[in-house]
Amino acid sequence: MRARPATSEVRRPAAQLVAYGGSRAGSMREAAHPGRIAAYPAQELPPRPHGPLLSRARRARRAARKSAQTSTREPVIQEPAASEALSAVPGAGAEEPEATRRAAGVTESSRANRGWWDRNADEYQVDHGTFLGDDRFVWCPEGLDEVEAELLGPPEELKGKDVLEIGAGAAQCSRWLTGQGARPVALDLSHRQLQHALRIGGSFPLVCADAAVLPFADGSFDLACSAYGALPFVADPRLVLREVRRVLRPGGRFVFSVTHPLRWAFPDEPGPEGLSVSASYFDRTPYVEQDDEGRAVYVEHHRTLGDRVRDVVTSGFRLVDLVEPEWPDWNSSEWGGWSPLRGHLIPGTAIFVCERD
Repeated sequence: MRARPATSEVRRPAAQLVAYGGSRAGSMREAAHPGRIAAYPAQELPPRPHGPLLSRARRARRAARKSAQTSTREPVIQEPAASEALSAVPGAGAEEPEATRRAAGVTESSRANRGWWDRNADEYQVDHGTFLGDDRFVWCPEGLDEVEAELLGPPEELKGKDVLEIGAGAAQCSRWLTGQGARPVALDLSHRQLQHALRIGGSFPLVCADAAVLPFADGSFDLACSAYGALPFVADPRLVLREVRRVLRPGGRFVFSVTHPLRWAFPDEPGPEGLSVSASYFDRTPYVEQDDEGRAVYVEHHRTLGDRVRDVVTSGFRLVDLVEPEWPDWNSSEWGGWSPLRGHLIPGTAIFVCERD
């Protein structure tokens, strides 16, 4: 696994944000091209009734550990102006947000998570960039690699395929797909995450848009994939699933990974304290971090395993496989609530392999 050196020498000009018209009607490759991020503003959707979890307490402990360590690592992108701009965003200040469980609709969840990932993209890439690599396709903290899993199909059959990666982050998966001869498009809600994709580089389009309102024409892709992208963070996952089905060609495959629903019954801790049930598995109340004025700054939604299956089927997909990766002996890493201790005892990830009927 390779990681980009996190030093002040790794610099590129700020990503050029280009807004294109036409939305779904045109070809994305006419709108986005390497070196730019095509931006489509999130549609204002009406709220509907109804992470990895990163709790306030655990974030505080992680910050304390980091401050106690000596490190020469610096932010991977040096842009003081952008950092100053982010400090004005709700939830971006020094005050720790309050962690709670409460209702959070489509629009509130989208706004909160766009802001959270923009503010935390740098730290995320520093913390996890080595594990993810620059051009690997890793499905989950367990380390399941597409090279071994072949959930999208044999690598030799990916050549020439149009692939949409949803929640791409720094687009490591799209970079691997390019190496197999595929033609990926990397989409993410967070502009800052896509700036890291620009920093690493690649020959595929980057699109900043909401997964619930995909800016692509019907039948644009052969395959779609999402490694912990979008679906854990949206209030109504059927909006995303229906959009993915719309942009897939007949028989197209969509593979996505999420936190295993069973994990919601346990504390989000990697140690022994994370092995005792502390909440009802059937409580679907979202996990919300909010600022002093009650505005959500991070939201994650829970669906039971049965909910996920019904979401897939009612959105027009056929469930081909449900993969629950076992923790491999070689993986000694901790990633939030994921750890060898918990991984050998309870599932941490569920991967759904779906095909459009």
